Amino acid sequence: MQNIDTVIEKISRGERIDSNEGLALYHGAELQKLSALANHKRFRLNPDRIITYVIDRNINYTDICMSGCRFCAFYKKPDSGDGYVIPRESLHHKIRETIDLGGTQILLQGGMNPNLDFSYYLDLLRDIKENFRIHIHGFSPPEIAHMAKISSMSIRSVITELKKAGLDSIPGGGAEILCDDIRKKVSPNKCMADTWLEVMETAHELGLKSSATMMFGHLESPEHIFEHLEKIRSLQERTGGFTAFIPWTFQPTNTKINRKKTGAVEYLRVLALSRLYLDNVRNIQASWVTQGDKIAQLALFYGANDMGSTMIEENVVASAGVNFMLPEKELRRLIKKAGFEPRQRDCYYNLL
Repeated sequence: MQNIDTVIEKISRGERIDSNEGLALYHGAELQKLSALANHKRFRLNPDRIITYVIDRNINYTDICMSGCRFCAFYKKPDSGDGYVIPRESLHHKIRETIDLGGTQILLQGGMNPNLDFSYYLDLLRDIKENFRIHIHGFSPPEIAHMAKISSMSIRSVITELKKAGLDSIPGGGAEILCDDIRKKVSPNKCMADTWLEVMETAHELGLKSSATMMFGHLESPEHIFEHLEKIRSLQERTGGFTAFIPWTFQPTNTKINRKKTGAVEYLRVLALSRLYLDNVRNIQASWVTQGDKIAQLALFYGANDMGSTMIEENVVASAGVNFMLPEKELRRLIKKAGFEPRQRDCYYNLL
């Protein structure tokens, strides 16, 4: 095991740590020390006392999915007779309402629906762009890998066509833990880690920015967490295409994984370590959706410099029994109370 003091000194000098050193901190560093280190790193990368947020809406265009992820309480099986594909009238209503509330983007995500062909996704994007001026942050890597499979096209060709149709950036969903031994247990029908990374690398090469996520607190070990962080850091080294990293905790209610809910201390520990490890990803987002307002506020002292979205609508985490809601006014109040300046941003972290 690495000497904790040696690792801390290395971080204090601004040097990069490796996964073994990260594990040493995970197992041996006091939470307050991690907070101090992560906070220092946060201000080296983002010197201003600004906490950003975006006004957007999660729109799930379908809840029918063949992935069968054990952690998901939202999806409906294709043969269940339940489920939906969003009607255009409902889609337009949701987007109009988002724009009326000051929203600048929509997060467009759904399941791996075997009943939809590739033309559906292109038509969906074109329809939105023809009717609205709004940023489309859409389709996670597993969805894009699914499109490539059903269309017999390459991932590069699929992303090229999506971009032409109006896709502006890609969310980091579907990452869970980027280790195949864990993915096979929690999301057996979803793309494996190399494909997730291929989608992101290809998107970055084609000029699309993306976020990256990590869902932890289920079947992974600390070693898996740092393997995940290393893969994100390595890809960012090659492309620089990740705008932000969002670690969030598995929510066990109504799912097929019998695990105790991860507590705030573990969340803050992993958040701080994510900030320290991902020295080439500028922004780290607090997950108030899974942690609630008070812990998200505390996260601002553990390396987070962004509060994410006001989330006019969110369905997936809510299906797992978590229903925290924060309107913009409350989000700004929390940020101010913590001693920071709240600023609205766009998807690229430009201040508005």
